[in-house]
Amino acid sequence: MENQTTKEAGTDRTLFGQIELSKKVAQAIFDMGFEEPSPIQAKAIPAILEGKDMIGQAQTGTGKTATFGIPMAERLDPKDGRVQALVLCPTRELAIQVAQEIAKIGRLIDVKALPVYGGQSIDRQIRALRYGVQVVIGTPGRILDHLSRKTLRLNNVRMVVLDEADEMLDMGFIEDIESIIKETPEERQTLLFSATMPAPIQKLARQYMKNPEFVTISRDKLTVPLIEQVYYECKESQKADALCRVLDMEEIGAAIVFCRTKRGVDELVASLESRGYFAEGLHGDLTQTQRDRVMKKFREGKAELLVATDVAARGLDVENVTHVINYDVPQDPESYVHRIGRTGRAGRKGIAVTLINYREYRQLKLIERVTKARIQRRELPSMADIMERQKEAHKQRVLQLLQAGHFGDYKSIISEMADEYDPMEIAAAALKLLVEGPEAEKEAEDEVSEFGNTGAEPGMVRLFMNIGRAQGIRPQDIVRTVAEEAGIPGNVIGVINIYDKFTFVEVPEDVAGRVLGVMHQNMIKGRKISVEPAKAR
Repeated sequence: MENQTTKEAGTDRTLFGQIELSKKVAQAIFDMGFEEPSPIQAKAIPAILEGKDMIGQAQTGTGKTATFGIPMAERLDPKDGRVQALVLCPTRELAIQVAQEIAKIGRLIDVKALPVYGGQSIDRQIRALRYGVQVVIGTPGRILDHLSRKTLRLNNVRMVVLDEADEMLDMGFIEDIESIIKETPEERQTLLFSATMPAPIQKLARQYMKNPEFVTISRDKLTVPLIEQVYYECKESQKADALCRVLDMEEIGAAIVFCRTKRGVDELVASLESRGYFAEGLHGDLTQTQRDRVMKKFREGKAELLVATDVAARGLDVENVTHVINYDVPQDPESYVHRIGRTGRAGRKGIAVTLINYREYRQLKLIERVTKARIQRRELPSMADIMERQKEAHKQRVLQLLQAGHFGDYKSIISEMADEYDPMEIAAAALKLLVEGPEAEKEAEDEVSEFGNTGAEPGMVRLFMNIGRAQGIRPQDIVRTVAEEAGIPGNVIGVINIYDKFTFVEVPEDVAGRVLGVMHQNMIKGRKISVEPAKAR
């Protein structure tokens, strides 16, 4: 656990920031990468633990799921198999996400969370409910379906959460929400989270909540330093290799690399050291003596890379940091700003680099939107790019040696070899050995597409969308929406085939993951769609 933010609070209690939690819940959230409460968590969790109703006005990305998930795990009885908490969400995607996070928070105390939503077999959900779960997370329509079938009973519910209430209002769910709330006990605790507070949401709060606490987190003034910000896309399994390629191409003086967890720091340091980089790790498990030793090496340039967690890096004042690298995407825009503010100081040039997989593209766009910053996409350097840069660097080193002279015994070696080989070839062979090593690395060019055979042209991926002519969809609608949401030029989108109830669209393979990540469950002409790789016929 991070020494800076946690300490013992008793034999079976632990402090998370200033919030006292059971040891098992605290351990679960530390394992998830939470090192200290976010602003909304610090304000809201104590009130929720006291059993108060609460209205939280906060946008996505502030850590609000854990805000209600942590007290939920603390207050529920895992030995009681009846439904004790209900979370209503506007979309299937959010319901799944919330259920996954609550399951992680409650994993060490055996709290079971079940997402229920349309589009999934209701029989499977019924079987899960019969088996016994403490938390149900669902969309209003499917929750009402279960209530009408009497496969879900809410008479033992202690806590009701309305997540993204304004979005549920926009989707016309308010009457459904009221019908569901009426099925729960009056003495329940009610929590409402909403980015905005329109009049119908305020009316709902007045009618169904008792003297709610109001917590708001404003991010309107969140700004970032004037430094260059870029991101690279890569598969999660290739992230360490991608980082090394970036390090080899950038002119790095000193860099701080941020990881989400202590375990991630240790694993990345080991990986970097095995590849020949001078890296040191910094996290809360280090003693003060160890921390001082690490920082001394970093400040003196004996370690070019400092790999750290957010909390461990707090308060660092290090000059000449040329790069900040987000190896793991920060959990919220505030963390992003705090991280990258460690470079570009005192008028010096600074660069912030973020590595993402395609599922994290939406989180990156949220950071852009909130911070009002432009984060530029770059292509990962190829091995050929790196080789070219290394050749140029070695050329400059050779030129410096030529200008300095003093070649000693090396001249006699060349003289002996020159009787049999051309001096030009001898020099080229020496440089090749210097640049490429005994075994020149080769980059595999025949990697199989992660999407399989979708029936698209080479270099493209064919995607299926469950929307077509019957919904008034035209090719320009597809092109405009995909280009805007995925941040790609419209002219790279390939063949579009629109049928009565579905559409096929081809996109370049290198952006297909991103298109899938941002378009699935997104909207086209006001209609929510599903997107998946097509299957070749």
